[in-house]
Amino acid sequence: MRSATFIVLLASISIVLLIGSLFIGSVPISLQAVWFSLVEPTNPDASRIVTELRLPRSLAAFATGALLAQAGALMQVLVRNPLADPYILGVSGGAATAVLIGMLLGFSSAFGLTGLAFIGALVAMFLVFIIAHQNGNWTPTRLLLTGVVIAAGWGAAISLILTISPATNLHGMLFWLMGDLSYSYSVSFAFSALIIGLLLSMLLSSQLNVLIRGDKLAATLGINLKQLHIKIYILASLLTAAAVVQAGTIGFVGFIVPHLIRLTGLTDHRLLLPAATLGGGILVLIADTAARTVIAPQQLPVGIITALIGIPLFLFLLQRNARQ
Repeated sequence: MRSATFIVLLASISIVLLIGSLFIGSVPISLQAVWFSLVEPTNPDASRIVTELRLPRSLAAFATGALLAQAGALMQVLVRNPLADPYILGVSGGAATAVLIGMLLGFSSAFGLTGLAFIGALVAMFLVFIIAHQNGNWTPTRLLLTGVVIAAGWGAAISLILTISPATNLHGMLFWLMGDLSYSYSVSFAFSALIIGLLLSMLLSSQLNVLIRGDKLAATLGINLKQLHIKIYILASLLTAAAVVQAGTIGFVGFIVPHLIRLTGLTDHRLLLPAATLGGGILVLIADTAARTVIAPQQLPVGIITALIGIPLFLFLLQRNARQ
């Protein structure tokens, strides 16, 4: 009952923050004007700001955070590390490399860059999977090491692209790399990925509860470890790819939110996964609202705000683990 109350509380906070994000911004809009903009538009300017700019961006922010938190929770079970990050296997690096190549070649449409990001993420996912799965020797440690090396390679490719890019393209490239929700138009895609991912994750939740206690126990209870590892890896990678496609690279969400949820006592993945989904959405929604209001009318990359929130939390969790 207490766990269910906690999830309901997170859902209520999400709704309140979503409503708040609609009237907070460089152009203040009253709550009454927001309501009329959504129900019966009477002010064309306010209605355009709310329905065409703030609402899609706020929904994209929530979906991005939720996707990253889901992916982080799955990745932490896969590599058996409570501080594992969904970007640790290089999926974001592949997406970023593809997008930067597109920008370098002159791609400007959001749809085209979104497609390139998803293709790059899939290439990175399959590359890590093929190398880590070579000769059938699949272990979380081998997967982790392969992902780290591939991620370093993508980082080198990104540095090379930034070095040879003309100065006119650098601002947009760097802004996207730091997390940018300004051009998030595919909100329906993000929420479709979020809902499908959550449903698939919930189907695996009972096995996740066993796997987190160790491979030996899982094998003893008849779980096919190889198949389960592959399912978790593919699902976490696709969730990460969907988040990167939506907003670029936003750090610290995927490993901090699931870990904080566990600290509240929620360790059952049947409850942890929906709670982490809501928590991740809340964090990025707060960060995005702050990013577009702190120095308005100028906007900050969302990744900067999440880093400012995430770094102190990470150091706190690190010290807490060291004491334990």
